[in-house]
Amino acid sequence: MNHLQAAGFSVETQNVEKYDDLQVHDKVPASVLSCHTAKVGKYTVEGHVPAAVIERLLREKPKDVAGIGVAGMPAGSPGMESRTPVAYKVMAWRPSGETFVYATVGPDGTISRERK
Repeated sequence: MNHLQAAGFSVETQNVEKYDDLQVHDKVPASVLSCHTAKVGKYTVEGHVPAAVIERLLREKPKDVAGIGVAGMPAGSPGMESRTPVAYKVMAWRPSGETFVYATVGPDGTISRERK
């Protein structure tokens, strides 16, 4: 949340008793599930996605993408700062549930653009 606010996003939080009951969470492919789910415009954002990748999604507005997400909690991702960050993938999914790599984040925080 702090990472997104620092990037200029307005953030509303909602604490829920049973995370699995969230309607928006139900549409996230199992391979992308993480610990946080958000709605940003018409897209779902799952997990620790860098603000720069969300900004790219909102700029491009791909019609064939339902959401983006980072599975798990990789060291070095926003909110998971670490002395030993790792590279990780930001996945996207289509309304059909098909997933593909949307971006790769290097251990140094550089973001490589990928898109099928």
